[in-house]
Amino acid sequence: MKQVPITQHLFIDVYSATPKYLQLANSIIKAIAAGKIQKNDVLPSINEISFEFEISRDTAEKGYKYLRSLGILSSVPGKGYFVQNTQFEQKFTILLLFNKLSEHKKIIYDSFVDTIGEHANIDFYIYNSDFSLFKNILTRRPDEYTHFVILPHFRERWENVHEVLNTLPKEKLVLLDKRLQGVTGTYRGVYENFEEDIYTALEQAKDKLQKYKSINIIFPENSYYPDEILQGFKRFCQDYAFSYEIISDIEKKSISPGSIYINLRENDLVILLEKIIAQNLVVGEDVGIISYNETPLKKLILNGLTTISTDFKKMGELAAELILSNSFKHIDVPFYFTPRSSL
Repeated sequence: MKQVPITQHLFIDVYSATPKYLQLANSIIKAIAAGKIQKNDVLPSINEISFEFEISRDTAEKGYKYLRSLGILSSVPGKGYFVQNTQFEQKFTILLLFNKLSEHKKIIYDSFVDTIGEHANIDFYIYNSDFSLFKNILTRRPDEYTHFVILPHFRERWENVHEVLNTLPKEKLVLLDKRLQGVTGTYRGVYENFEEDIYTALEQAKDKLQKYKSINIIFPENSYYPDEILQGFKRFCQDYAFSYEIISDIEKKSISPGSIYINLRENDLVILLEKIIAQNLVVGEDVGIISYNETPLKKLILNGLTTISTDFKKMGELAAELILSNSFKHIDVPFYFTPRSSL
């Protein structure tokens, strides 16, 4: 067994959202697949990796142990880790690109990674809803990837997002969450149907809504939320003769007893609850709350917040299944109304 100068084959990106131990492991896998590291080659010690890449010893050790769990590395006491197996199959190299990592985006990520399993090497990036960063990440190393799994949301209404996506080979493209106009070719997609989803969910809640005088939706200006949500909300209120208001800034509004409030952003929910408490109002009696996007915590807040939500776990599963099955379908994800004490 010989020592290998592995550092020339490694790349740990401080801007990547992929855990560093996985970046380390993925770099080794890529180097083995490219023939740059051979069977029985001895890898640098945990201390050397930690020093060279400015990561903790625990992170370096976790990366090596992950590869050992896959049967790729083995270890000898006193000698360290070496490559035990180069005959492994990893079919996919995937760039997973999200606008942010909220609680429900984490559910999508975890579900996707669990479903794709050991078949993929995943690079995970967050572009913070910024179009320039989004474009930069996509155009840096496009030939490295077999698939691009992209969740497109931006702070501003960029009309030329489709132009960037159309530079990618469509057989590699998987779009999540939002349908985009102008993207051509045959590609995969797993979507929310924003207008119909909120309309149908409010229809299911209609009997509970009747005891309130008006329905208000908190929809911040210059957010990445699609206008289709507003279209479905307004259509429901008009079809069923509900008084309604669209609130762009809940911080500037007083809470009106007899009203229902639909929040999209988590920080708006916090402000809403603070105002309700300050006015000594009772949630579920004086005011109603419907929160967009289910998270585990919402089951517990105030004995349970009513939610309307996409099945984010299913979204991640479906995206992975489309890749594994080599299917080019476009699928709408289930959307649920979950009644609780807040309504």
